[in-house]
Amino acid sequence: MYKYNDFDTAFLEERNRQFRAQVERRIDGSLTEDEFKPLRLMNGLYLQLHAYMLRVAIPYGTLSANQMRQLALLAEKWDKGYGHFTTRQNIQYNWPKLKDVPDMLDALAEVNLHAIQTSGNTIRNVTADHFAGAAADEIEDPRPIAELIRQWSTDHPEFQFMGRKFKIAVSAGEKDRAVLKAHDLAVRIVRNDAGETGYQILVGGGLGRTPMIGKVLNDFVSQDDLLPYIESVVSVWNQHGRRDNKYKARIKITVHELGLDKIRELTEERFALVRPTFGGADLALFEEIKAHFANPAFRSGGTDAYEAAYQTDPVFRAWADTNLTAHKAANHSIVTISIKAHGQTPGDATAEQMRVMADLAEEYGYGELRISHEQNVILPHVHQNDLPAIHARLKENGLATANIGLISDIIACPGMDYCALATARSIPVAQEIATRFDDLKLEHDVGHLQIKISGCINACGHHHVGHIGILGLDRAGVENYQITLGGDATETAAIGTRTGPGFAYDEIVPAVERIVLTYLDIRETEEETFLETYRRVGMDPFKAALYPASEKKVA
Repeated sequence: MYKYNDFDTAFLEERNRQFRAQVERRIDGSLTEDEFKPLRLMNGLYLQLHAYMLRVAIPYGTLSANQMRQLALLAEKWDKGYGHFTTRQNIQYNWPKLKDVPDMLDALAEVNLHAIQTSGNTIRNVTADHFAGAAADEIEDPRPIAELIRQWSTDHPEFQFMGRKFKIAVSAGEKDRAVLKAHDLAVRIVRNDAGETGYQILVGGGLGRTPMIGKVLNDFVSQDDLLPYIESVVSVWNQHGRRDNKYKARIKITVHELGLDKIRELTEERFALVRPTFGGADLALFEEIKAHFANPAFRSGGTDAYEAAYQTDPVFRAWADTNLTAHKAANHSIVTISIKAHGQTPGDATAEQMRVMADLAEEYGYGELRISHEQNVILPHVHQNDLPAIHARLKENGLATANIGLISDIIACPGMDYCALATARSIPVAQEIATRFDDLKLEHDVGHLQIKISGCINACGHHHVGHIGILGLDRAGVENYQITLGGDATETAAIGTRTGPGFAYDEIVPAVERIVLTYLDIRETEEETFLETYRRVGMDPFKAALYPASEKKVA
């Protein structure tokens, strides 16, 4: 993983020094809240419903064991003992005191972490496939590209005060595990017919109040041209994007209004001007960055201990079946640690749990962890013979829930429990759904089913691309929950279709139960997933189950 050099260290030290002075001026009254707001947002500090919230970047989702321990320290020393992992591979602290934030940033800098550009109208934290560098299906590790983009975009003078935020994701696998088509810009590593490695560029994706699926702007950009091409795209949007209405200021609206062909034409014109200004410096930097991402020396040896545990321990076997993914090294596995035990808050991890995961990474995982956009934690490289010991430690610490990809592996935003923008609760709905299906003992029978919940139209919970999506809204002071079906966050991305009128808070869990029971009744085989069934039969059977003729629902 990338390690800071002298320039990085000096840059972050100066940035934190400046913000410490700004915080002091806010506390002594020299700055009003309106004057302080743009300064704090540039450093990842929000003002939420009850307190400030600090959002820390975890670039492309990669952490060392030492960095995870430092995140635990922040949670314990300056917050309430936990942190919340987000759908952009960040971590949020919901209860810091303003006077403590500069100390928190200095503590982060000690381990090469920061909160820069996790908020504001700029290029946000670059995200990536959480299995990057380990996945059996990837062309190459996409994280060096993500790091190159991070360095280029940090404090880029042209892109600090744009019309709106701009989100970039990078992936290199056959499977899309980074929700590429829901981003303003996405980079997909590909090979052309000649076997050369290059980059497919997608633009115009996004969720929120106007959800759209990203479109291919360029099928193949060479390595030499990648960074200037990305700069050209962002520059075109920064010039032509709407600034009269913040709800129409995202690039998806610009692509929709001008058309993809016009965006491509403008990008090529801008690229012709931008490309000569790079002069090869980006390529030299890229080669330097790639050296930081060499694979660890994977252990050799057989997998007898794993095979024995799999055959004799049904609890271990259930966990292995759901929480392990094929690794590019045949005797290794990728371990996804669920931090969504039934009834718990999706994405929350205590300081003690963070330390346990850091210890496991150090002892068994070559010192690496990843955070997924699905709000779980990954040990990307684990020898299979170590899996029984890892599982035992996870069980001791409430981290061995065998539910990855199942109905209780719910993505949920903080909702009205924390967020000043939310119009309904997300966390209690997620907790009650998970608990209900655990009580019914149906979760493993249902199989792969992704529920995603947002507490407002901004869609931080990605509800538009959930197999079952839930959007909480305010209807005349009452929480009302809309349901969408058929969303998809993968390479076959799709926006879900609204089922009809929404449901009251006490009706939403029974409504989800009726959807799931209908699926179990009409699927053709046990192997047919919920999404496959929905695509085969359409909305009608589910709508009939949700809205019996005798019932009157809230509009």
